[in-house]
Amino acid sequence: MIRDFPLGDAPALRERAGAWLASPDPGSGVVPKPAATVMFVRDGPAGVEVFMLRRVATMAFAPRMMVFPGGGVDARDADTSLPWAGPSPADWASRLEVAESTARELVAAAVREVFEESGVLLAGPTADKVIADVSGDHWQEQRRRLLAREASLSEVLTEHELVLRSDLLGYRSHWITPTFEGRRYDTRFFAAAVPHGQRADDLTTEADLADWVRPADLLASWRAGEALMLPPTIVSVEEVASAASAATFIAEQPPIAPVQPELVQTPQGVVLRARLPR
Repeated sequence: MIRDFPLGDAPALRERAGAWLASPDPGSGVVPKPAATVMFVRDGPAGVEVFMLRRVATMAFAPRMMVFPGGGVDARDADTSLPWAGPSPADWASRLEVAESTARELVAAAVREVFEESGVLLAGPTADKVIADVSGDHWQEQRRRLLAREASLSEVLTEHELVLRSDLLGYRSHWITPTFEGRRYDTRFFAAAVPHGQRADDLTTEADLADWVRPADLLASWRAGEALMLPPTIVSVEEVASAASAATFIAEQPPIAPVQPELVQTPQGVVLRARLPR
């Protein structure tokens, strides 16, 4: 399915897009960095809700945008000694259609980034248990260590006799930042529930807002120009809005193919055009 997304009220984005269209140079594009993001969902009184962050205006990439917790893969995520339970890196490699080493990095990045940004740790003492509370000062220090790159996720989990729970993640989509952007990401979108006893928080310097939202409300704000979202987020929030339950959304295995929007000049203005797999 082909879908066009207006650039909306994002001056910096419109400026970059205009400059690219005025002098396109596909050969100069930045190589996308592997990244992972996680949609935390829960059942609310009026349907499924999703946890969202609004990036601070000073961020180099996607300032003021509503996003899900996540970020780029880094060298720490390649550690083969990472304690692991659930589908293996080889299993994830088959699902993600990447090398086993890359699959390990993407899943590790997803778990590490959401712990750093929202305080949710998808890990437990055994393959069928999840740690219940990571809100105290001790765990805040572990988040700080990870953010400062003083420790890897593997080291933090090993020190606390925990294993990463890859079975808690559902795979939702694969998006690649358009070529005109100066910062580009090759991002895998996952879904998960916040483990019982834990809570997603707002203790991150990268966002000025962090909260659970009703997808319909956020989409209405986006249409009204009151909330900014990039195409991957718009499509993902729409999918959450149509979900029957949080558990169904996480367990679903939708058709997935890489989606890389491209700039197109139309009679109605410049849009980002994407070919969606569904």
